[in-house]
Amino acid sequence: MTNKKDEQLKKHTINNENTAPLTTNQGLKMTEDAFSLKASLRGPTLMEDFHFREKITHFDHERIPERIVHARGVGAHGIFQLYESLKDFTKADFLTNTSKITPVFVRFSTVQGSKGSADTVRDVRGFATKFYTDEGNFDLVGNNIPVFFIQDAIKFPDFVHAVKPEPDTDIPQGASAHDTFWDFVGQNPETAHMVMWIMSDRAIPRSLRMMEGFGVHTFRLINAEGTAHFVKFHWKPKLGLHSLVWDEAQRIAGKNPDFHRQDLYDAINQGEYPEWELGLQIIPEENEHQFDFDILDATKLWPEEDVPVKIVGKLTLNRNVDNFFAETEQIAFHPGHVVPGIDFTNDPLLQGRLFSYTDTQLSRLGGPNFHQIPINRPVCPFTNNQRDGIHQMVIHKGQTSYHSNALNHNQPAPVPADQGGYEHYQEKVEGQKIRGRSESFLDFYSQAKLFYNSLAPHEKRHLKSALSFEIGKCKSPMVQTNAVAILNHIDRQIAEEVADTIGILLPEENHEITSTKKSPALSMANTIYKTNTKKVAILLTGQPDEKKLRKWIMALLEHKINYTLVEKKIQPSNNTGETKETYEIADPVLFDAVLLIGNEGAIAKPAIEFIETAFKHFKPIALSLSHPDFLKSSSIKLEADGIFDLTNSTIEQFIEGIAIGRFWDRKL
Repeated sequence: MTNKKDEQLKKHTINNENTAPLTTNQGLKMTEDAFSLKASLRGPTLMEDFHFREKITHFDHERIPERIVHARGVGAHGIFQLYESLKDFTKADFLTNTSKITPVFVRFSTVQGSKGSADTVRDVRGFATKFYTDEGNFDLVGNNIPVFFIQDAIKFPDFVHAVKPEPDTDIPQGASAHDTFWDFVGQNPETAHMVMWIMSDRAIPRSLRMMEGFGVHTFRLINAEGTAHFVKFHWKPKLGLHSLVWDEAQRIAGKNPDFHRQDLYDAINQGEYPEWELGLQIIPEENEHQFDFDILDATKLWPEEDVPVKIVGKLTLNRNVDNFFAETEQIAFHPGHVVPGIDFTNDPLLQGRLFSYTDTQLSRLGGPNFHQIPINRPVCPFTNNQRDGIHQMVIHKGQTSYHSNALNHNQPAPVPADQGGYEHYQEKVEGQKIRGRSESFLDFYSQAKLFYNSLAPHEKRHLKSALSFEIGKCKSPMVQTNAVAILNHIDRQIAEEVADTIGILLPEENHEITSTKKSPALSMANTIYKTNTKKVAILLTGQPDEKKLRKWIMALLEHKINYTLVEKKIQPSNNTGETKETYEIADPVLFDAVLLIGNEGAIAKPAIEFIETAFKHFKPIALSLSHPDFLKSSSIKLEADGIFDLTNSTIEQFIEGIAIGRFWDRKL
């Protein structure tokens, strides 16, 4: 028997499983839903595209108050300083004046999960930077992956709906291992390149301080003479690129779901300020069509061998927030916040974002005056004829609030370009109004293959395991088959191994793209190795030799390595003055390395389990044991890579191992 509420709900239920035409909210049947309306196939998106605006506007407002995507975030204040003037490429003051220190705020985030999801889920990480320049705010709103899933912003609501928890159950949270995401992948081959990145180790970073950042889109730089260059923005971490392993990432989500945000806060509090160098890839306008990919396609990167990255400046995060809500939660980014000397291109994904971001903030931050919130206010004055609205925090004086006016001598007045006024680049645009895609966007697999070819053997193993896990979690055999069909276009061996693992048929025909091209910059194995802020667990079984222990601790501290003493129960101080934890508090997944000191008749079971987990995760392990057979019954192979016996090797060798971080050739 149904109640009145059930009957009421039925009247407002639309069953999308029924056959029905696709229409606008006004009932207008649409012939196309995959492409926004553009002026020619490679031209800019047109404002008259009512279908796109309706679709993206509804999407922007469908959840309040947290961000629809990038809800889970952490932020910090910092500074940016230029190494060399870029006046040959841009007239932006903060990119031409090497003596200027520009304040910044950076927000890192995951994409899929809600505010309550864990930090270490497999996901894209947002990397958004607000530069508070003397000419206005410039927002570089990017990710830790240089490409994206889709080419046209009209598909963004569809992609996010697919990757978000499924609407009937709201499961899974903070994960892409489910049917709707992989169904979207199988039906949209343009996702192939991004899928390879998201299934790689790039999607589970060891630390936010140890991942790259990318502006993703192609922008323009314009110099004082009006000459334009295409540009992509990069952030290169000074600590190098490092990741978690999948089992470790899952365990951390349970042990410390705030792992990444705590890591960032702790590093800044310790004075170990995170640093990234800003790099630019620059292409002269006349070379726009000289590549085997379209430089306006957001699913493509510019290989660094073809377009080198020019390092031009450094970002340093040196201050944590005072209030999470007032700063991290209320900061409002927008790729349309630019300064003179930086402009847009006709990238159809970027074009849609230029509309969507302001629209989203109107809903999330309660009205049109979100720019007056302290964290969003520019450091330079702002004056215009915009008035009133919710949360108006400025008292405007005067009779006029319009342009042009004679009563107030036409103030505030427009500023000529040669006096610092913003002027759009005068690109010639012509063509038929059309919904479609340029043929230059239709190669979906070459760069996916390039990425895979470039990986180290252990990275390839991890990627195939991730694909097997994710596609294997899907319940629909059709979805699994279609996903493997996408892989069959990238690499036949990947498709074969995944299909065999999850128990589905491999496509009969091999559609693998033929290419052996590699780009070393795409592998995380080609990175910087440092010890700074790495964490070591020192396991104490029995009474240690305090003289040796202090010597080892001093060596760790000299290399800026953090450490924690772990014991069965916390003992009275032994004059070492270290942080102490028990096995119930500490966990090997929260540390980068382990030092086991054993001086009892046997090693306690919790200590054995601790180092066995660290061993399984390829971490460096140092041993100082009073009897060599203490670990005989464990799964630890003493002759394996990354095992340091401190009776035969020095603490410095262990420290070198800590810098390396993982010993991927270790036989488990």
